[in-house]
Amino acid sequence: MSAPTPPATVADAASGRVLGTRAVGAILGVCGAAGLMASLVLTIEKFAVLADPTYRPSCSINPVISCGSIMTSWQADLFGFPNPLLGLVGFAVVLTTAVTVLAGADLPRWYWNGLFTGLTAAVAFVHWLVFQSLYRIGALCPYCMVVWLVTVLAWWYCLLHIETAAGRPGRWRELFLRHHSVLPTVWVLSVLTLVAEAFWPYWRTLI
Repeated sequence: MSAPTPPATVADAASGRVLGTRAVGAILGVCGAAGLMASLVLTIEKFAVLADPTYRPSCSINPVISCGSIMTSWQADLFGFPNPLLGLVGFAVVLTTAVTVLAGADLPRWYWNGLFTGLTAAVAFVHWLVFQSLYRIGALCPYCMVVWLVTVLAWWYCLLHIETAAGRPGRWRELFLRHHSVLPTVWVLSVLTLVAEAFWPYWRTLI
């Protein structure tokens, strides 16, 4: 009898390195921890602003990098409460998932599908926030940008884990799995380009 086929993994054929389930768990752990810390700082700063309208957040540095401008906007309380509270809950789930996976637990498919659904909603919300920050509020928040990044990374690697666990063949799927870092890199460069373009009148005064 032949040996059972091992679970599929996210592989980089060019380097020979393999990004398996535990590696995905580690990535989710970093994303969850970073997102949770950023959300916690934003929550603390938000309540400080609510308690004292004259309070200047620690990440309000100049006219562009100005968390205060974002925290006092209606977009910062879209659902009737501070947006960072969503991050506290969501990233706690991501971090808990990562710890569970790294501990060796085999989470069921329905759980990963549920996590992916939540992360998809989060990614959609993040892109709405990106648009609002760049073209409506006209300010950037470093902690918010950390949340943007780790949300997209968690979503992407959760998707890759689901696809590899399913083991479905396909040329495009294999291409994405082998070059899994390309999409996040393109996304980061695209956002940086939008940031540079949106605030170029200010950036050029620093040159």
